[in-house]
Amino acid sequence: MSGRNQEEVVFKALDSLQVEIPSWGFANTGTRMGKFMQPAAATTTEEKLSDASQVNKLTGCCPKVAVHVLWDFQEGIKSAPEVAKQAAKYGMRISAVNPNVFEGQAYKYGSLGNPDPEIREAGIQHILESIEIAKVIGGRDISLWFGDGSNYPGTTNIHRRRTWFEGGLKEVHEHLAPSQRLLLEYKPFEPSFYHTDIADWGMALLMARAAGPRAKVLVDIGHHYHGQNVEQIIVWLLGENMLGGFHFNDRSFADDDLTIASVHPYQLFRIFHEIAFFEWETSKRVDIAYVIDQSHYLKVKIEEMIQTVSTAQEIYAKAALVDHDKLTRHQNKCELIDAEECLKEAFAENVRPLMREWRRSKGLPEDPLLAFRQSGYLERIMKERAAKNQYSGSSYA
Repeated sequence: MSGRNQEEVVFKALDSLQVEIPSWGFANTGTRMGKFMQPAAATTTEEKLSDASQVNKLTGCCPKVAVHVLWDFQEGIKSAPEVAKQAAKYGMRISAVNPNVFEGQAYKYGSLGNPDPEIREAGIQHILESIEIAKVIGGRDISLWFGDGSNYPGTTNIHRRRTWFEGGLKEVHEHLAPSQRLLLEYKPFEPSFYHTDIADWGMALLMARAAGPRAKVLVDIGHHYHGQNVEQIIVWLLGENMLGGFHFNDRSFADDDLTIASVHPYQLFRIFHEIAFFEWETSKRVDIAYVIDQSHYLKVKIEEMIQTVSTAQEIYAKAALVDHDKLTRHQNKCELIDAEECLKEAFAENVRPLMREWRRSKGLPEDPLLAFRQSGYLERIMKERAAKNQYSGSSYA
């Protein structure tokens, strides 16, 4: 590919990519052992939106924020107009709305799969309120993850739980606005270790189809067993027109929440490639929500999110450079080495100089992370928020 054509491909890819960033990624979090505080962490929804706007201003590709109802709307739907006003204040839009049916004490034995019909109804009502909140703030996607399941054989009726889930999802689907979608996430285990009600992409696919035509599957990159071919899952869901979105992160062992592509960059490249290849073959632009799902307690939160978004842009641009005509010819002739080299050559391409040129053309800083560090924003919010975060000590970097 000539230099000029390469530039056109990379610029077009970067122009088309939008990444939603999570409000919860700017707040204090920790591990199962405890919460670890950062003096600059956001303590209110407005502070989260302010921090998110810094990431968008410097990277140019993330004007949307994903929110969590329990953590961002303390008064439920009463909070919605004010949150929408705050988002507009910082030039941001809210897209994905995440209900919370896993953290409350009532959900100890599940939510939509709970044997208690009153608790199942409470879970449904919370999701319905989340849909109404999304209507007020202009959010499109209702992103659903359930911790429902069991830890021991024989302790619950798996078949009945499936029936309860299908009924509950059908009910909430009926309340969607025409422009809204349900995105159904899955996870093989945790917090339930014997069975999880929606454990894999096949279960999520069946549940989404049972719910209704505006329900799709959401794939979290970290929610798979080791060795599972996530790209194949993506291709199957694309072929069924059931891939609604991603939660991007990375993982080393059984849990996710590591920085995107920090451990498996080639996997993310392969995923982006399969999406681009599908669009090339079908001449269809797929409607996929790319959402970051990370929350870090060691890295500086805003800096980490800038690093994440910049990495997503870089790998997305690399995937766009795969020569699909050439790849198809090699695949059809079973020229295995040549076909694989088509991917490896694109992955090895240094697109950072073109990314800097693209940023200059958009009036963005060539180095977003350096620009943030020179802006003084972090020092200012550390002074403003340190007391609220009850930070003490000198190990923060």
